[in-house]
Amino acid sequence: MDTRTSTIGAFEAKTKLSELLDRVEQGEVIVITRHGTPIARLGPYEQSIDSAKVRKAAADLLALSKGARLPKGVTIRDLIEEGRRF
Repeated sequence: MDTRTSTIGAFEAKTKLSELLDRVEQGEVIVITRHGTPIARLGPYEQSIDSAKVRKAAADLLALSKGARLPKGVTIRDLIEEGRRF
């Protein structure tokens, strides 16, 4: 996707926020500067995590852990100590 990028000063961004949001909605990225130094990036929202996949993974982990047992004679302390050796 070809993304347009514009730069705008902080004061102007504050006074034109509604217009900037309209531009972002159309796919534009706005870099907000303070005294010429980039401070923030205003861009389209991107859903980074598929929440259904996260819920399924969590449910799978819970189901897996329900049947998990330590071998006879092994304690959690033993596992912690063994992990510290590596």
